[in-house]
Amino acid sequence: MATSTYPPPPPYYRLYKDYLQDPKSAPEPPPPIEGPFICYGANHTIDEILPSLEEQGVRQLYPKGPNIDFKKELRSLNRELQLHILELADILVERPSQYARRVEEISLIFKNLHHLLNSLRPHQARATLIHILELQIQRRKQAVEDIKRRREEARRLLKESIGTLEDNGTSFALK
Repeated sequence: MATSTYPPPPPYYRLYKDYLQDPKSAPEPPPPIEGPFICYGANHTIDEILPSLEEQGVRQLYPKGPNIDFKKELRSLNRELQLHILELADILVERPSQYARRVEEISLIFKNLHHLLNSLRPHQARATLIHILELQIQRRKQAVEDIKRRREEARRLLKESIGTLEDNGTSFALK
């Protein structure tokens, strides 16, 4: 199969040849995907749900349930991770043959930390979107204020110009 560094576009662009004259001539967008689908060889669903640690075969180190104090649990796991890393350093110095158990414990803590952080992704995405929208609103308000300010400045300059022309004997009316 031959490949090109810059292959031509797919032939779909021909469907839009009359778009400028008749925007309704373009084909409708495809309908949203419903149900499971395959992407890059992996099965996905529209409702991407974070699988629990038990579903992944990993022991959960923090309490189960909907009312998790993420901040407290992340700090606790972080302290536990620091303790296990120090213990691993001691074991590597004193008993190098017994390091495997500590490495497994550290791996378990990292998996739990990772799962907790991934649980916060929807909240992070929502907060990011709110922040972006607030910035857009602020920029638009500033743009409107800038337009109003420039409009008033233009009116002032126009009145000054008319005043100057009237002083010279020419008559104009400002609407």
